[in-house]
Amino acid sequence: MKDKEATELESLREAAAQLERQLDAARRIAAGLSAITKVKELVQEALDISLDIAEAEAGSILLHDPDKDKLVFEYVVGEKSDELMGMELDPDQGLAGLVFQSGESSISEDVSKEKAHLRQVGEQVGYLTTNMITVPLKSVEGQPIGVMQVLNKRGAPFDEHDVTLIEIMAAQIAAAIETARLNEEARLAIVVRFIGNISHDVKNMITPAMTGAETLQLITNDSYQQFDERLHEISCPVAEAEQLKEAMAELRELSPEMIEIIIEGCNAVQQRMAEISAAVKGIVAEPHFEMTDIVPLAQRVGNLLSAQAQKEGITVTIEPVGEVPTAMVDAKQIYNAIYNLIFNAMDACDKGATITFRLKGQPEGQFPEGNYLLLECEDTGSGMPEEVKAKLFTDDAISTKPMGTGLGTRIVKNVVDAHGGMVEVESEMGVGTTIHCRIPLEQ
Repeated sequence: MKDKEATELESLREAAAQLERQLDAARRIAAGLSAITKVKELVQEALDISLDIAEAEAGSILLHDPDKDKLVFEYVVGEKSDELMGMELDPDQGLAGLVFQSGESSISEDVSKEKAHLRQVGEQVGYLTTNMITVPLKSVEGQPIGVMQVLNKRGAPFDEHDVTLIEIMAAQIAAAIETARLNEEARLAIVVRFIGNISHDVKNMITPAMTGAETLQLITNDSYQQFDERLHEISCPVAEAEQLKEAMAELRELSPEMIEIIIEGCNAVQQRMAEISAAVKGIVAEPHFEMTDIVPLAQRVGNLLSAQAQKEGITVTIEPVGEVPTAMVDAKQIYNAIYNLIFNAMDACDKGATITFRLKGQPEGQFPEGNYLLLECEDTGSGMPEEVKAKLFTDDAISTKPMGTGLGTRIVKNVVDAHGGMVEVESEMGVGTTIHCRIPLEQ
């Protein structure tokens, strides 16, 4: 009788210990996630806490990307994590796909005996998985949003208590991910509405300037014509007639260019607002490809920004290198990319700095080693710290300027991606920055 009571008492103690462990897990997860609203930071923190509690060597969270219909390794902890980050699986591949489809947790004491286990993933990165728990991540409505995997428990295989524990953590993680996503969507909706209002106001403000410039162009053209006609009608010495022509020559030469700059500047402002709105929404317009000479596009941007650059004591140079071939591109998008590259460089420069925008062609070979057009923007500005450089052409891009948004670089990245190109950054603090964009000559 005493042995039975002792056994029951020990069983109760084990149950109490497991319950305490589960409550501790819930408390730590809740405390760790309560102050986080960015999804990526949330996933990282949650997985770190989960592995510590489960006494496991490695783990990963795969979230479903509905646009691609893929399970994506959003965050990985443990050996070979860098190689796995960003890897994509079909939503029915492996144990992850099985759990994602069924919504039921899976415990694998020995993955080598599991038919569904995707061995090639471990083989590809050189990591051996011995035991594993895979649990679904579900939205509040019960819809699958991904899976969580915990691998290689230290000292002993996983048991049913571990499954319960990890399911508790996964439920909180899924709820927190959904909350973070809703927060981001709500914040984005506010920003989009705000930008829409600004865009409307900007259009109203620049319309009079644009209309005035177009009217001035008509008036000046008519005035020049009347001047020529009257000059032929009146009788005056040839020398005096030449003097009158010379007095009018400078205005006649500069006014069309100045009016064109005003009109193009107004158009650029409207286009800029449309770009910012699209970049915030994550929208990239479908490109319209046609054979284009890029050099005149770059020169137009240089002419448009040179007046502002000169005012700030910055020299902007457009420099074609050798014979620049035509390319199959969307001219409007490439114009926007060049504009943002130079404009962003101006933001990073102080008085006396130089910005050189080079265009080079490499028609031989295959992309990316060949068959490309290189857009290269080099400045002698302040350069950027490593943490800014690392995020420059990502969704987490940040600006070193007090009022900067990082949207300019996102617009450039959108254009490069739409053309199937590549972008690279070189930067050194106090020396300057060079951005290289490789655009395929053919699509």
